[in-house]
Order: sequence, then C-alpha cells, then structure tokens
Amino acid sequence: MTTISRRSIIPTITNQTTIAWIGLYCLAVAMGYGRFLFTATLPDIMTQLTLSTTIAGWLASINYIGYFIGALIAMFVPQRLTWQALMMGMIVSIVSTTLLVIPHLPLSLWYIIRLLAGIASGIGLILGSSFIIQKFSPARRSLLSTVHYAGIGTGISASAILTWWLLTLGYHFNVIWLVAGITSLPLLVLLYAIRPIKTDAAKLTADIKYPSIKQTYFNFKRSLYEAVVGHTKAISLLAGSYVLAGFGYITSATFLPVMATQQLTNQTYAGLLIWLIVGIFAMLSNPLWGALAKRIGEINTLIGLTVLQAIGMFIPSLFDGALGLYSNAVILGLSFAGMVSMTLNIIKNINPAFSNLLMGLATLAYAAGQFVGPLVTVALAGKDDNFNAGLLVAGIGLVIGVVLLLLFRRQPQRIEQD
Repeated sequence: MTTISRRSIIPTITNQTTIAWIGLYCLAVAMGYGRFLFTATLPDIMTQLTLSTTIAGWLASINYIGYFIGALIAMFVPQRLTWQALMMGMIVSIVSTTLLVIPHLPLSLWYIIRLLAGIASGIGLILGSSFIIQKFSPARRSLLSTVHYAGIGTGISASAILTWWLLTLGYHFNVIWLVAGITSLPLLVLLYAIRPIKTDAAKLTADIKYPSIKQTYFNFKRSLYEAVVGHTKAISLLAGSYVLAGFGYITSATFLPVMATQQLTNQTYAGLLIWLIVGIFAMLSNPLWGALAKRIGEINTLIGLTVLQAIGMFIPSLFDGALGLYSNAVILGLSFAGMVSMTLNIIKNINPAFSNLLMGLATLAYAAGQFVGPLVTVALAGKDDNFNAGLLVAGIGLVIGVVLLLLFRRQPQRIEQD
C-alpha cells in the first residue's frame, strides 16, 4: 500500500514485502558494491595499476577498518535517528563507489575512498537491517528477513556479472565502478519512500536534543551497560566466535578470484565465474537457513554453518585446482551470509531495546577479524602468492569459533525470539 504526501512527490511505501525488497537492494549496494565489488575487480585492478599482493591486501584491510569504524558509529546512533544516519551512509557509499572512475588516482586516495566505503558498509548493514526489520510484523519477520539478508548474495552476484560483462566489452575497473554507482542511485529514492511517517518524524525532530561530546559518551556508556548487563558472558562468547568468523571467511572473500586466476589459467574469467558462484549460493542460501532455523533454532543452525565453512577452508589444500576452488566457492556462498544474518538476529534478540548497539558490537568483532585476515594471508602467502596456508589458518580459527558457539549455547542468559 502506498500513500502520497501533499508535500512530497515521492510515495510513502508501507507494504512490508516491498520494504523487504528495498532492504535487499540496500544490502546489495552497501555490501555487494561497497565491500565485494573490490573482490570481483581486484585481478583487473592489480593488472591495470601493477599493484603487488601486499598493497592489494592493505587496500582490502583498510576497507575493513572502515567497516569497523562504521559499526562503531552505528552503535552511537539513537534508535530515533536510524533512518537519517542510514541515508547519510548510503550517500557516502554511492559517492565512494563512483569516485573510482577518476583516472590516475594516487594510492593515498584509494586508501581514503576504500576507508569511506567501509564506513558506509558498516552503517548500511547495521542500521539498514535494524530499520528495515523493525518494519516487519512479528508474524512475517522471519520470512521477510531472509529476503532482506539475501541482498548480500545478490550484491556479490551483481558485482560478478557487472564486472564480467564490462570486461568482455573491453572496459576496465574504472567504468565498472562508475556503472555500479549509477545503478545504486535509485536506492536513495526508495529509502526516502520508507522514511518514518510525517507525524512521527515531526515528533522525533522536536524531541531531538544535541548533547555535548562528554554527555554523548556517558549516554553511550550507560546504554552499553544496560544492553549487556546479565548477558556479558553470552555476548562475549558470541562476539568472540564472530571475530573468528570474520577472520575465517575473509581470505576466500578477498583472494578467491585471484587464486582462480592464478591456478585456472585455461579458463577465461575463472575468477569472476567463481565469484559469481559465491554470490548465487549466498543469495539462495538465506531462505534455506531461515527455514532450518525455525525447525532447529538459530544457534544450532549457526553452529552447523560454521562447521561447514571450516570444511570449505580446508578443501583447497586437499584438492588442487578447480575442484578445491569451486568447492570452496560453493561452501563460502552457502555459509557466510547465513552466518551474518543468524549472528545479528541472535545478538539483537538478547536485548531488543538496544538492537543497534548490540548489532554494532557484533559487527565490530566481525570487522576486527576481517582486518587481520588479509594481512595474515598475505604474510603467509610469501613470494609465490600461495594462499593455501591462509586458508588453513582460517579453517582452524573457524573450528575454535565452533567451540565458542557451543559454550554460548549453554548460557541461560540468552533470549531467543523467532
């Protein structure tokens, strides 16, 4: 259902299914383009700019530092200002994507742009999920949340298809990033269409007070205490497992197309094909894991996904070439988006009144693991750029994460909502 405001030419969208699809689009832009288009275009970026593996690893890690900062910012955003902060984050995401069309950018600007893109991604994931999901009725929340989180896989698939298409036409990464930015612009209109309704927005604006920096810190500290009190051990265990989940998957999520390009030299665009497989399975996996979670519970599903992802990290070392890489891609796609959605749902349901803050804590943990992952992988890769050692370390980290999740499951403080 839509209603048209007398003062706005943009309809206000209230249909929950439509909002879920807007949420999918939001995550596709914030994560698929803001985070993972870099992975799809990395082989071409390294070739065109003659970048070393070390610099590529740092460009990946600076984006994850931004993701960490974005999650931290989201934690400070009051619930009443979620939509405004989300809009600002998405504007930054689209601008930072489009800026990479500029030719001959110095490396220092690449670092700044990828940092800003990471900040916007962290804000987009946390505040986008918080804002979108709270618009769903309890009866439809579980189903529609799977549509929303499918945006991560959709964005990965879109990044692979877009890169593949434009490379075959003879273009390079700069044009790919420009097209990504242009195709992201309609999101701003759609997010405006699901803004808080006028009466609520006016009331919220009237209620807004602008505390000092010191008071903001004390408010945050009090909110953090209220969010975790009685749940400290459970939150620590879940956050610890999420650090290892971020560390575990990021080696594949950053370097898998490069590994495919290195090893599958007889396959044209092998890196993009393998990245497309990741996106397709990520896109299709969320409804599957959502249905399973309703039967066996979110935490049991999360444990199973973590085990599955750990197995996927070990496979390339056991099976060389196409079998190992394609198996890793399928398992990565099947597991990581589900792990993100399950973890965020579990942690926000520990204390729903502080969902932004708790989801921010979880994302900080995930980002910390992602920052360390590429640096460790590059260090282990050596002069031969062999990434198998990094995958083995990632797999071991995920196994430790499973142990933490098993301990978390035993905690009585957890509050779980379907």
